[in-house]
Amino acid sequence: MRWMRRRGDQQVLIGVGVILLAGGVGAGAWAIPSFAGYAGVGPDFLPWLVACVLLLCGGLLVWHARQGGYRDFEEPSGASVGDWRAFAWVAAGLLAVAALIKPLGFVAACPLCFALAVRGLRQAEGKPAGTLRQTLVDVATGLAIAAPVYWLFRFLLGINLPALTAGGVI
Repeated sequence: MRWMRRRGDQQVLIGVGVILLAGGVGAGAWAIPSFAGYAGVGPDFLPWLVACVLLLCGGLLVWHARQGGYRDFEEPSGASVGDWRAFAWVAAGLLAVAALIKPLGFVAACPLCFALAVRGLRQAEGKPAGTLRQTLVDVATGLAIAAPVYWLFRFLLGINLPALTAGGVI
């Protein structure tokens, strides 16, 4: 029973955290000029919408937690402490893409990020991190995801992402 009380308090704190996040987004939206643009919607519309939805979700989280907590709540899986080696792999993937996206381009940097992050997530599950063959499969999968995303942004939406070639095809 003590465990459930502690869990209920944690659930209330999560809801309060979401409400505070909504306040932060709302404060940021307040600073954006509200002149009406296309169809009467200004640049502050989306941040205000996100703040309102976060506020609603945070309120619902607190309400559910105060009504007895989330029912049918399963015991969490995984280790009781974080896996720092797995975290390091995921962080290395994010840092690598941040450092390499400009010199290598989006399509070349993202598969590396994907492969490093998947290696860390696999390790966090307690599975083997991966052989050279598995790493190559992960890089190929990352490439299969990154290339269409790049082409979608570049040619369909007209948003320039860093490219490997001067023509911007890759």
